Amino acid sequence: MKKYLLDLVERREMKQNIPEFRPGDTIRVHQRIFEGEKERVQVFEGVVIRHRKAGNRSSITVRKISYGVGVEKIFPIHAPTVEKIEIVQRSTSRRAKLYYLRNLAGKAARLTQEKAKPATE
Repeated sequence: MKKYLLDLVERREMKQNIPEFRPGDTIRVHQRIFEGEKERVQVFEGVVIRHRKAGNRSSITVRKISYGVGVEKIFPIHAPTVEKIEIVQRSTSRRAKLYYLRNLAGKAARLTQEKAKPATE
């Protein structure tokens, strides 16, 4: 009974406008940043290396290379600071967690791009 009540409360807090993405996809996450009294939106673009699905506690780990240094950031998907998630590019992956990308650099870290589906008439 307690779990059922908790699910109802959590479901109410979940966002509905999240696109379907998988590990390997390149996404752009818009996050609100509060600096003193000011507020701005910061964009973080990178490859999803982990997608943890846990209802309201779901999170993603996004990795990008910034000035030759690998940067990873963990985003709770349903957090109020995450404004928008948009898919930039889809890739195919045969793994659920892409931690091996941490040890690769340059062309070796490329993922195979998903083929565009032909338009049906």
